[in-house]
Amino acid sequence: MGTIFTWYGHATIGLQCGEMPLIVDPFFSGNPAALMKAQDVRADYVLVSHGHGDHVGDALEIARRTGATVISNFEICGWFSAKGAKTHAQHIGGGFQYPFGYLKLTQALHGSALPDGSDGGNPAGFLLTTTAGEKIYLAGDTGLFGDMRLIGEEGLDLAAIPIGDNYTMGPDDALRAVKLLRPKVVIPIHYNTFPLIRQDAHAWKQRVEAETETRVEVLSPGGSFALGG
Repeated sequence: MGTIFTWYGHATIGLQCGEMPLIVDPFFSGNPAALMKAQDVRADYVLVSHGHGDHVGDALEIARRTGATVISNFEICGWFSAKGAKTHAQHIGGGFQYPFGYLKLTQALHGSALPDGSDGGNPAGFLLTTTAGEKIYLAGDTGLFGDMRLIGEEGLDLAAIPIGDNYTMGPDDALRAVKLLRPKVVIPIHYNTFPLIRQDAHAWKQRVEAETETRVEVLSPGGSFALGG
């Protein structure tokens, strides 16, 4: 069984890498799409792509309760450390070998101010090579950028990219992103949480599969996809 990817709504993602659970941008409290509660989350690591409230979300509560390590950029990790969380800071272009795999931070075109107005550093995406050799790209909140082609050269098994528009890529640019990334499978995220980012993911799936060789998995909140399954 490969890595299991679970979408909890908005940009909140769970990754089960072997015996190790990870949670990414854990926004449960106040998230109308989330069916799960923050207090039910198990995690050994909490990944935070940038400082906005709908991505920092419940990360502090989860990290304190579970003892999970927060992985993010230097500024965000400093903010979490000051609040009593265990952290590991990285920066864009830098990677580190964790027990669950080699994780590199990639650029993302977005903002990153923390909920209290503190400096959140630069927003990021995540490029993970699991211990099983799977390549997973989590784009985070981002607009389209040409260097997605370089990320695609890694040979991606799975990519998760936003399609909601307004704050991130919309469907048109997300389709262009798929053409640059060339993943085997893509999962759309960051849409339909609020009316402002409402999109038809199934219509987008039809466009992507008609114009690329990538398979699209549209998940409902709480739904999962197993790599190699």
